Amino acid sequence: MYWIIFIGFALLSWLVSSNLKRKFEKYSQVPLPNGMTGRDVAEQMLHDNGIYDVQITCTPGMLTDHYNPMNKTVNLSEGVYYSNSVAAAAVAAHECGHAVQHAKAYAPLKMRSALVPIVSFASNIVSWVLLGGMLLLHTFPQLMLFGIILFATTTLFSFITLPVEINASQRALVWLNRAGITNVYTHDKAEDALKSAAYTYVVAALGSLASLMYYILIFLGGSRDE
Repeated sequence: MYWIIFIGFALLSWLVSSNLKRKFEKYSQVPLPNGMTGRDVAEQMLHDNGIYDVQITCTPGMLTDHYNPMNKTVNLSEGVYYSNSVAAAAVAAHECGHAVQHAKAYAPLKMRSALVPIVSFASNIVSWVLLGGMLLLHTFPQLMLFGIILFATTTLFSFITLPVEINASQRALVWLNRAGITNVYTHDKAEDALKSAAYTYVVAALGSLASLMYYILIFLGGSRDE
């Protein structure tokens, strides 16, 4: 049953990821009426929200856009930074949405940022700990339990990420409309692009939860066998 669920989530993840890339490529062909690039959009959104201490940088790769709260940088991929498309505007505004969250001390973002060091540590060793835990389940079950706790932190991180990402998109869409960056023809396209991106986080969170339940069932099954 687990392998059916695992394959199902893997397939769903691939479909969602492929849909996101397709939507991004599609809306990358739709120019903004005012010709603003992703960098222009990011700069205006930051300034409209009274934020002047965040730097906008260009980062290599596709869909590598992110906000770094540690050094206060909005990092836009080349396809967003230089593009004047609807997709670029949506992505740039979304990442600036995180900067606005940071400036306003948005609670879920603060919680996610606090978990980053723990999740980074857990992600580096959790696979080995779980593997060892399964091999030594009947002789040293505590190792498996430790692995489950580590994996649970990554699952919690995935679910905390959901409101952070959804809220950033909501902030982006409200601002894009209010600032007149998008219009009647382009706003629904920006909204569609951001919704497609949100689905990737939903699938990732549900997949992580399914894996966590699987490891818990293995642990409980091993405990009953003793």
